[in-house]
Amino acid sequence: MIILKKEAESADAVVRALRGGHVVIIPTDTVYGFSGIVPVADAEIRAIKGRSETKPFIRLISSPEAVFAYTDDSIPDSLYALWPGALTLIVTLNASCASFPGETAAFRCPGDEWLRQVIAGCGAPVYSTSVNRSGQPLLRSVAEMDAEFGREVALIVDAQDSLPQDALPSTLVNISGGTYTVLRQGSVAVPLP
Repeated sequence: MIILKKEAESADAVVRALRGGHVVIIPTDTVYGFSGIVPVADAEIRAIKGRSETKPFIRLISSPEAVFAYTDDSIPDSLYALWPGALTLIVTLNASCASFPGETAAFRCPGDEWLRQVIAGCGAPVYSTSVNRSGQPLLRSVAEMDAEFGREVALIVDAQDSLPQDALPSTLVNISGGTYTVLRQGSVAVPLP
């Protein structure tokens, strides 16, 4: 099923689908992504994408301060000031959510208010990963996404071309080692450490 993002009930429909344990395709502040509640949807998203079990997914959070429920890492002010936005930070998970010492995860507080509303409605972080089969090009049109994945997801939200066709993914920065390293330069310019 395809719904328009601008529809008044679109966020509520996405929250219902996600809380029902389903995978959806939704626009982020960068590109469209497969999304599902952490950790419930991990296996299903991997099956849809054909992605290996070792490559992790980004976890979207509803507010910048929400990251501190999952990590004790200190986030440099210059990076924290870029949230909400298209910046993904890899942090060391704290004892309450790590299955082994030193485990890391990637978090992003998206700039899109609609998306933050969806995440807040879920009451948990939401996975986000590009809409494509593993190793294949990113799909950018809703028609292509529906043709390829419409039968495998519960819902597709159409942003009606509000995302530019040449949109870059989020900038990916690893801060888990105490200093930070830019792993992928995306749509947000990150100041030098």
